Amino acid sequence: MAESSNVTEFIFLGLSHNQEVQRVCFVIFLPLYMAIVVGNFLVVLTVMTSRSLGSPMYFFLSYLSFVEICYSSTTVPKLLFDLLTDQKSISLWGCLTQLFFFHFFAGTEIFLLTVMAYDRYVAICKPLNYTTIMTQQVCAVLVGIAWLGGFVHSFSQILLTFHLPFCGPNVIDHYFCDVLPLLKLACSDTFLIGLLIVANGGTLSVISFVVLLVSYMVILLHLRNQSSEGRRKALSTCGSHITVVVLFFGPIVFIYLRPSATLTVDKIVAVFYTMVTPLLSPVIYTLRNAEVKNALKRLWVRTMRPDDGWG
Repeated sequence: MAESSNVTEFIFLGLSHNQEVQRVCFVIFLPLYMAIVVGNFLVVLTVMTSRSLGSPMYFFLSYLSFVEICYSSTTVPKLLFDLLTDQKSISLWGCLTQLFFFHFFAGTEIFLLTVMAYDRYVAICKPLNYTTIMTQQVCAVLVGIAWLGGFVHSFSQILLTFHLPFCGPNVIDHYFCDVLPLLKLACSDTFLIGLLIVANGGTLSVISFVVLLVSYMVILLHLRNQSSEGRRKALSTCGSHITVVVLFFGPIVFIYLRPSATLTVDKIVAVFYTMVTPLLSPVIYTLRNAEVKNALKRLWVRTMRPDDGWG
């Protein structure tokens, strides 16, 4: 168990040993993180304050954007701090806490993306029943299931990791705490635990990804019978979601469903799914959606002229 470990803290090797490279990374990553927070917060604020964005699709999008902020915030602030320091350390309990919240928000995002695909399926394939199926209560329950699913996934990951004994060394060849780098430091046989972790994280990702692909294949087949205008609008909405799904699931499947032999590559891929994907997500949904762009413009106008009210 974690209490019986001789190790009380871990040392991150980070992205590079070169101080010049670290400073360059800080200059690049700080604006990226600020853009992630501001961009996703704007999506949340726009959905919350715009009457035109009251449909379930935007309700789920606001939660997705909120999760993106939390997801990046579990790793990026610590990375930014470590890029400016020589000693990149984290306590054992701090490491386990970071691992828990990282997988909690990642798992929640996986379930939210699946819920959003179901919403699009109902909207396109069952349009006459959409309002009776996707009620406010149903949407709230689906979001709650997404949060619960993320918690169960993360709790199982932390439970497996918590029982690993760490006797030294305590150097993690990464820039944040994750299960695969920690397995390499455990002073016990981790083969079975490694299989369970892959079965939990990797299988969840693959099954969700397959479900998403199948649902969108059904949607695309259904669109053949619609008018060109309806098909164009549906494809625009689904195209944004599919793009985000591929950007999110691609790196995760690469990390968790292969032997972790090249941690340098893993760290580069991790930068992509902890910073690039959360940054691109609000951009993709905004640029490809006229309703969101118009709502953002109205929000900007109301901000510049607060006396006009929140109409």
